[in-house]
Amino acid sequence: MPLKNDHFTYRVTWSEEDQEYVGLCTEFPSLSWLTETHESALEGIRQLVANVISDMMKNKEKIPVPISIRKYSGKFMVRIPPEVHRKIAEIAAEEGVSINRLVSARLAK
Repeated sequence: MPLKNDHFTYRVTWSEEDQEYVGLCTEFPSLSWLTETHESALEGIRQLVANVISDMMKNKEKIPVPISIRKYSGKFMVRIPPEVHRKIAEIAAEEGVSINRLVSARLAK
């Protein structure tokens, strides 16, 4: 039975190599579930995550916090080469926006 209040991030995609759907969970990147249908891939990965969490609880291991309930500040730093910084500054100036607004808009695409 899948977890009650399951807030983890799931994705189902097609595996051309396996010729099956694969269920994935972002918070548990080492886990996957292969099956014939999209729906059963989602059900399978959710059940697998529930089983893993049950084992982790028994072993008093730290369980990942779901991305959907993590708190984010809205800020992060990234280092780039000076020439890239200059180019971004030029583009921002040409568009009449701040570097922050330019980069934020581009990342949001």
